[in-house]
Amino acid sequence: MTPSTPKPTYHAYLIRLWAAHEQDQVVWRASLENPRTRELLGFTSLERLFAFLQDQTALFTEDEEQGLTLK
Repeated sequence: MTPSTPKPTYHAYLIRLWAAHEQDQVVWRASLENPRTRELLGFTSLERLFAFLQDQTALFTEDEEQGLTLK
């Protein structure tokens, strides 16, 4: 996405969560599928999933820093 292209204001994903056993501990894994493009993204932890979603929903971050807001 170029600087002049605005980020989308709507995202749709199919989310899958499952528990996996790793070194006698249960850890959560996740995948997101874009239903339009069928792109599949995998995440080794919920923290990585949440970081991705936060990045995708960080609308107009640069504009807010310059004093502009989303209306």
